[in-house]
Amino acid sequence: MTIKQHILLIVFLLTCLAAKAQESQGTTPDGSIVSRQSSTINPIYIRATSIGLGITTLQDTYLSPETYKGWEARFSRETFHQTKLIQGKIWQQTYFQGNFGYTDNRVENNKTATALANWNYGWYYRQPLNRKFDVWVGAVADLNGGFTYNMRNGNNPVSLRAHVSIDASIIALWNLELNHRPLLLRYQANLPLIGLMFMPHYGQSYYEIFSVGERGGTIRCTTPFSSPSLRQMLSADYPIGKLTLRFTYVWDAQQANLNRIKSHIYSHIFMLGVVKRFQML
Repeated sequence: MTIKQHILLIVFLLTCLAAKAQESQGTTPDGSIVSRQSSTINPIYIRATSIGLGITTLQDTYLSPETYKGWEARFSRETFHQTKLIQGKIWQQTYFQGNFGYTDNRVENNKTATALANWNYGWYYRQPLNRKFDVWVGAVADLNGGFTYNMRNGNNPVSLRAHVSIDASIIALWNLELNHRPLLLRYQANLPLIGLMFMPHYGQSYYEIFSVGERGGTIRCTTPFSSPSLRQMLSADYPIGKLTLRFTYVWDAQQANLNRIKSHIYSHIFMLGVVKRFQML
């Protein structure tokens, strides 16, 4: 399935879920059952820290027309916070991730190093469908920054990355059991809808932009047509001893076609983390 087909599927699901009727019960992001009739709400906090490793594919025609492939290491920190709005059905999410990638070209005579940081702040509305299955829909502020360094380029060895967008987001939670212990499956997809991206013109140096002041047209509006990107995560939370472990697969596709420059980073990452849950009295 292509990225555009993924995008159409996510848009279809969001449209359908917006018309669903509200139910009385549902699960939190750690699998706990909550009820909308509760008159007193003690906000729940769920925090997860994960690290992971995987493969990545990179192309940035500002640096080179070649495609580079290699490995990527990633760190993430997530916090879910239940608010008291609409009987506790509104939740906040903050999600930070940093990653470092190291890649080779196809003939293995050049390498790139990429360092990126991503911070999300989202608001979600919980749509419980039954006691075991929840769907959450929300909007996310998505901030991205970093760079790619090409180790053989002389004039333009670095490509800076800066992008901010508003994303549509969907989360599905399945509260299951495995060996008589709770197993929480979670799927999340973030789809950037509109934003701003820094992108130099093809062949333009950063000296011209920052020293000479030729900045015209380097800040461009992004849409799903000019920057068709999608981040998907599938995770499983399972208690082992006194710890709740999170096993996560991340499929991250970030791409853009602006100012005659094409860029993409496709990553497949497997992560392992620890989940902590506490409640404010």
